[in-house]
Amino acid sequence: MDPIYVTGHRNPDTDSIVSAIAYAALRNSLGDREYVAARLGHISDETKRILEKFDCPAPMHVSTMRTQVRDLEFDRPPALNGGVTISRAWDALQAHRNIPAIPVTDENGCLFGMLSPTEIANFDMQVTAGIELDAIPVFNVLSVLEGQLLNEGGNLVDTVSGEVIIALPQSRESLLFRNQNSIVICGDQPEMIRRAIEIGVNCLIVCQAEVSEELRTAQTRTCIISTPLDAVRATRRIYHAIPVDRICRREELVCFHLDDFLDDVREKVSKSRDRNYPILDENEKVVGTLSRFHLLRPRRKRVVLVDHNEVAQSVPGLAQAEIVAIIDHHRLADIQTLNPIYFRNETVGSTATIVSSMYQEKGLMPSEKLAGLLAAAIVADTVMFKSPTCTERDHRMAERMARIANIKLEELGQFIFSEDSNQNKSAKELLMTDFKDFHIADHDFCVSQITCVGADMLLSRREEFLEVMETIKQERSYDMVILMLTDVLVEGSHLVYLGDEEIIRQAFNKELKEKTCFLPGVVSRKKQVIPMLTALWG
Repeated sequence: MDPIYVTGHRNPDTDSIVSAIAYAALRNSLGDREYVAARLGHISDETKRILEKFDCPAPMHVSTMRTQVRDLEFDRPPALNGGVTISRAWDALQAHRNIPAIPVTDENGCLFGMLSPTEIANFDMQVTAGIELDAIPVFNVLSVLEGQLLNEGGNLVDTVSGEVIIALPQSRESLLFRNQNSIVICGDQPEMIRRAIEIGVNCLIVCQAEVSEELRTAQTRTCIISTPLDAVRATRRIYHAIPVDRICRREELVCFHLDDFLDDVREKVSKSRDRNYPILDENEKVVGTLSRFHLLRPRRKRVVLVDHNEVAQSVPGLAQAEIVAIIDHHRLADIQTLNPIYFRNETVGSTATIVSSMYQEKGLMPSEKLAGLLAAAIVADTVMFKSPTCTERDHRMAERMARIANIKLEELGQFIFSEDSNQNKSAKELLMTDFKDFHIADHDFCVSQITCVGADMLLSRREEFLEVMETIKQERSYDMVILMLTDVLVEGSHLVYLGDEEIIRQAFNKELKEKTCFLPGVVSRKKQVIPMLTALWG
């Protein structure tokens, strides 16, 4: 069953990661099984420490929701080894008539060529013009003729070659075979059999007849084969003993990989006249074939969004995915869906609070580890309940999860906020830890937030931050770049910014100095910074 990815926003914080893990676990516990927790970016040190504390692996990383070849319901015909006979390949083509061509592989399962009825028909036309068989494995000949070896000399022969000749009555002396390099087909004709053995032809095929003990034990290099088929059928079939790697198409093959994007595949297919195309995995092994039919109504990836509902913050390629549900506590933004979905947006301080409530509503107690993660996410996202986004419900739910996990919230808060690993990180690493894009009233900007216990050390690196912010502003064509240094001790944020100073002055009514100002009581990007800019820009 195809997975449903549960993912938070880009540059995910603890709330985003934990909410994805917890919601996927909830749905799977209720019997759905296909939900998979995912992440879009690097896990911050804070989140990593929390995951390690509760012995929880990080979610898998996904980079895009664009439709890929692996998402299509492509065909899975047999991939034939190059040594398979034309006869057996024809049977495979007839068993899969809706597939124009089937892949031919080498001994490692990698693509060697493609085989369609056209290649077999072309070969059959060459047969009518007269061709000699060259080094055909005896195993292949025995298989297509349903035959068996009659003499000991035949066991010493591995391949047979030569012109295929149907032995005529002895009275037609001029038409009898005379060349050792022959594959002779005859019926109940003892003299013909004797003549072939005496000449020492490469192979003698006896159709629907017995061979005397004398001739079977004669000293000869001729490989003698008995078949229940008549001479006409035997003649037709022996040419189909040739391995398919000799006739399959090998030139100008167009193939795709499982990770190729549908847009790129369509472009290549539009320039090709092939009817179907081999599909390879990451090890270049053949896994199936693709035709134009599969591109008409592709199957989309499915995704659940948690802790965001804004395109700029979501997974790349979201427009090509099917959004199954959204669980969030931010403002309503610009994501649109083709069909009605489950959408839950509540005015609480943490998405983890909403997910915890869903466990309660479903009558399912989260495990001790999961409850600990949920408590930590609530504490982290509400800045130890000091954020203006925090509600009494956040506090109550965090206390409940802490009781289940057998931990104390005060100790958990100290664990999350007291450890200072920021001094060993570059300015860019710090800036991108909790970084979000926004688009409001034709303004493109970003707001990064670093939560710390004491902001003096980070403020001393202001010039480093401004240099990185200027680079990001130019690369991404932002109108404004804002950095919030949120100090838990003083319950406020130092704002470092690049862009129009008048906008910052009007939005926050603060005097500015060296592209910096302090906003007392401001600890929430969502509720205290974004709304002020939204109101200013209308």
